[in-house]
Amino acid sequence: MLDDKSTAGKGIADVVALRLQKAGEKVIRQSYVAGEKDYTALVSRMKRDGIQIAYIGGYYNEIGLIVRQAAEAGAGLTVMANDPLMTSDFSAIAGEAANGTLFTFMPDPTKNAQAADAAARLKSSNMSAGGYTLYAYAAVQVWADAVKRAGTFDGPQVAAALRSQPIQTVIGPVRFNTKGDNAAPGFVVYRWHNNIVEAVE
Repeated sequence: MLDDKSTAGKGIADVVALRLQKAGEKVIRQSYVAGEKDYTALVSRMKRDGIQIAYIGGYYNEIGLIVRQAAEAGAGLTVMANDPLMTSDFSAIAGEAANGTLFTFMPDPTKNAQAADAAARLKSSNMSAGGYTLYAYAAVQVWADAVKRAGTFDGPQVAAALRSQPIQTVIGPVRFNTKGDNAAPGFVVYRWHNNIVEAVE
């Protein structure tokens, strides 16, 4: 379990480590310094210790370097991370070593029937509906609907409207729990393969 000491990177690594430990798995924790260009010492240590899989809480730049340098060292390391790897910049940095890298991201909204019209309009403008695009579109729909129902731009009233009922969007119905998190089904595991992202079935 690696993290870059950032709030986001350490936070996701802490959650994953806790869940693995609750499932009876042994977890070894290690942090690394973000922004470095050479992670060969870290890679060598993992290779020496026989680490076969590493979950990394961090950003695509460093994860790409770690993946590439692990492959160059013949470490036989499988890497899993979260949504920062949903960018072609990761595969550009990791190169061929990106193949087989796993990460979690939200379900592909282009698979929803509700997204067909918005995806077609984006495509006709030479824009992609992939990645965060339809999620951003849905966020605007959710906000606009909540403001309309609240009849005001007042934050607490809009927040109450957000939590009061599900809102139909291009990604399907969106509803929020008491913490304000999206209560819809969460994440899918994806894999990099030949410079494209594919869902792991």
